Amino acid sequence: MSVLAVNKNNFQKEVLESDRPVLVDFWAGWCGPCKSISPIIDEIAAENSEIKVCKVNIDEEQELASKFHIMSIPTILVIKGGKVVNKSVGIKPKNQILELL
Repeated sequence: MSVLAVNKNNFQKEVLESDRPVLVDFWAGWCGPCKSISPIIDEIAAENSEIKVCKVNIDEEQELASKFHIMSIPTILVIKGGKVVNKSVGIKPKNQILELL
């Protein structure tokens, strides 16, 4: 599967109501570490059909960033059943991101 860009209009449906675990990457275009981790996020999405992978651009979706208390980026949340079950801040290798799931 590919990475799905989410915003305040589709976040409820795509993330909180998902029947699969969701990995959400909070990022921004100006963020160097976000650019570094982006290919890893894309790989995880392509290799794992049992999870949904989404990205939230914090510059465009400040309301979502605030709701989830995003203070630094990149921040990755794992959401299952509408609840945040894991969180990671900063660059992590692929295996550590997968361990969040």
